[in-house]
Amino acid sequence: MSLPPGFLDELRSRLSLGDVVGRKVMWDQRKSNQAKGDLWAPCPFHHEKTASFHVDDRKGYYYCFGCHQKGDAISFVRETENVGFMEAIEILASEAGMQMPERDPRAQEKADERTELAQVMEEAVKFFRLQLNRGVGSAARDYLTGRGLTGPALDRWEIGFAPEGWQNLRDHLKGKGISDDKLLACGLVKASDKGRDPYDTFRNRIMFPIRDARGRAIAFGGRAMDPNDNAKYLNSPETILFDKGRSLYNHGPAREAAGKGKPLVVAEGYMDVIALSEAGFTATVAPLGTAVTENQLALLWRMADEPLIALDGDTAGLRAAMRVIDLALPLLEAPKSLRFAIMPEGKDPDDLLKAEGPPAMSALLEAAVPLVHLLWRRETEGKNFDSPERKAALDKALRGALTLIKDPSLRGHYGEEVKRLRMKLFGYGGGRREAFRPGQARRGPQAPQQTTKNSALATGMSEDELREAAILATLIVTPMALADFYTELEDMNCGGEHARLQSVLLLLPEDVSREEIVEKAGADALERLLRLPHIAINPAVRAAGDLELARATLAEEFAKLSAQRGHAREVAEAIEDLDGVADEGLTWRLGQAAEAINRAGRQDDDDKTEYDTAPNGAKLSRSERSDLDTLLENITYAKQRGGGA
Repeated sequence: MSLPPGFLDELRSRLSLGDVVGRKVMWDQRKSNQAKGDLWAPCPFHHEKTASFHVDDRKGYYYCFGCHQKGDAISFVRETENVGFMEAIEILASEAGMQMPERDPRAQEKADERTELAQVMEEAVKFFRLQLNRGVGSAARDYLTGRGLTGPALDRWEIGFAPEGWQNLRDHLKGKGISDDKLLACGLVKASDKGRDPYDTFRNRIMFPIRDARGRAIAFGGRAMDPNDNAKYLNSPETILFDKGRSLYNHGPAREAAGKGKPLVVAEGYMDVIALSEAGFTATVAPLGTAVTENQLALLWRMADEPLIALDGDTAGLRAAMRVIDLALPLLEAPKSLRFAIMPEGKDPDDLLKAEGPPAMSALLEAAVPLVHLLWRRETEGKNFDSPERKAALDKALRGALTLIKDPSLRGHYGEEVKRLRMKLFGYGGGRREAFRPGQARRGPQAPQQTTKNSALATGMSEDELREAAILATLIVTPMALADFYTELEDMNCGGEHARLQSVLLLLPEDVSREEIVEKAGADALERLLRLPHIAINPAVRAAGDLELARATLAEEFAKLSAQRGHAREVAEAIEDLDGVADEGLTWRLGQAAEAINRAGRQDDDDKTEYDTAPNGAKLSRSERSDLDTLLENITYAKQRGGGA
């Protein structure tokens, strides 16, 4: 059967030769460079011990320096699977997720039609180039000269001119025996809605031929010479030859240059591509009048793992960059990604090259930021996160973006980087903020020390540390609960080993497994935590994986921890006031502390009730009531030393 036009090109664009060959060979890791698609292995076609079989994954070809076998993915499958051409196509189409076309008896006829139309397009290229060098093209030549395009550059890019008038091109090509039907099929003329003859699509425009990866002229881009024209740039309409969402300007030359190690740059328009290429950045392409499409991303990733998106530094350029982010996130898979080089505000690549030269452009491209950093910039730039609600909105937006990434491993690494940036933004991770400890006065005379109490759990931990341990252990054995308590965990001021475990949990993705936590935190640290007596008997820890129980336990522990530290902060603030002579405000705070103790209801040590209710509704344990007693003593003592109210 005959295949429809473009089917094999699409098949090759979807396949990685390295993946196809990799099923049959073992790559030589010392000799291969995976990042550049430069792969070496012992040849599958003849017996050898050395790696003389070479795969150029970017170009899609293999060659053996021993037996001289060569070809592409189709020939490789034919030779290794011992199948015919169509069977090899069916195997590869299945791997690429493409459905084999129905048998089309007109396929050859369509192929012939495409060949004829491509020949018509070449005649149009010649016509437009001729017009640029005639008198009618003088203004266009002056404009191009002002943009720094000399004669040789004009020839290299085959730039032409479509003169004013409604039928210049049509009349010229009809004189060569080309019918209106073919001109319409090429998009070179438009049908009149007034019953007249077809008229030229391009008039009074500088013409840029658009060629496919194989070098065939498939369309034109025209820049208006009239500043009042409604469309500054006009592309050919879509035709049998031209699908703008699947095409790139300068595709063929850029693919060749990228294969030789040049950085693949994606610019906005024709003039940017030409300026960059003429300055030595020869692996430069541009989309054709639209935002980058999914198919164009696939073409870019066939040429390079990390294309550099070089967009203008204006509002429109930044908006275009943000659209590329949303398009790319669901398609990312290691090592395929994007980096962004944003031009200085108000400049495009051509402007930068003229003002500062190629070194400035090189520096800008080398400083291109990864996609995750531009995503962070989009969600945070110019915004204020001075409230829990605004922080939560940021978390929601970022999580929504990261869920678009399908590759779990890649999504995890994105999550780590986003959390690192988040902690940097909010000042987290700079060390533990010193919490006020009962019996410790920060200023003024030394206060009497708190009586040491024997902990029933014999851990040597403070009440805060006991709750921290319970929270961390619950999150470790039921990591699915992390998504609901991320903010609370971040605000928990841990110290020592608890701080390290807290940091590990904050930097892991929300869909992390317990095994991944063990790997990051270390088995010894987790064993020390989980064997603590009060952790070993904790219901949420014993029922590992019970999400509802974990949520209830965490909500309770975080609430108690917050209330407990709230009491400490209030009294700490009172202590701060002791820098001078006590006043009525300090006396009032002293009374509030006394009232809290009285309302809590003192109980004997053998009382079976563990918690009583304080005025604010929080629960106070016996040890907490004792802490308040000691604090009261501290305040009274300090107040007496300060002179009294």
